[in-house]
Amino acid sequence: MLKNAEIAISMGGKGAWRDIVFAEQLWRSIKYEEVYLHAYKTVSKARVGIGRYLTFCNTRRSHSSLDRQTPDQAYFNALEPMKLAA
Repeated sequence: MLKNAEIAISMGGKGAWRDIVFAEQLWRSIKYEEVYLHAYKTVSKARVGIGRYLTFCNTRRSHSSLDRQTPDQAYFNALEPMKLAA
C-alpha cells in the first residue's frame, strides 16, 4: 500500500543512520525528562511543556559534547567569526 502511494518507508542513503541516532536520543530525553514526569492530560498542555523543555535545553542546559556550552551559545558563538569574515 505504501509503495503504491509512493511513500518512503524509511530514510535511505549513506549516513542516514547517524541522523536517526540523534533523533532517537532527543526523543528519549524528551520522554524521560519531560513527558513521563508530567503525564499531560491534553495535547495543548504537552505542546507547552515540551516547548518549555526544549527552550531550557537550548538556552540554559550545558552539554558535555559542546564543551559545557548550551546549544545556543555554541551556535551563536560560531556565527560571530563568520560575520566578522564577511
